[in-house]
Amino acid sequence: MKFDILEMKESHRSLILQMMETFYHSPAVATDGSTEIYQADITACVSDSPYAQGYIFFLDNQAVGYGMLAKSFSTEFGRPCIWIEDLYLVPSARNQGLGSLFLQKVRADFPEAILRLEVEEENLPAMHTYKKNGYQTMGYTELYHIQDPHH
Repeated sequence: MKFDILEMKESHRSLILQMMETFYHSPAVATDGSTEIYQADITACVSDSPYAQGYIFFLDNQAVGYGMLAKSFSTEFGRPCIWIEDLYLVPSARNQGLGSLFLQKVRADFPEAILRLEVEEENLPAMHTYKKNGYQTMGYTELYHIQDPHH
């Protein structure tokens, strides 16, 4: 078994888009998103955006998943913050430790950063992976507001 984590490239767009469609229409994500949003996410990851970084996962030369990071600064922790926005593996690649390998890579690549992520509480396999890798539950309720640029 050969597992590779590669930086996302424009040539990966169609593979990533297919996986995003599956991921965002699954119970693992609270919002469905849209093709327009998925395309914007991929564009940010493959461009020189200072805010986004993307990866594609290959197992024995077959695309089996992807990950997307968002970069910011945490005033709460006084250090850079890396949000693990997306972590998706196709069903046949799950339960093999591949998600943990990606989390370890992120830790190694951003040793000074606080790492954060969101997970649906009902997603028990993901919760297990995150907790096994040292992630702790925060007692926050997250709120958001999306400003309509047309108003």
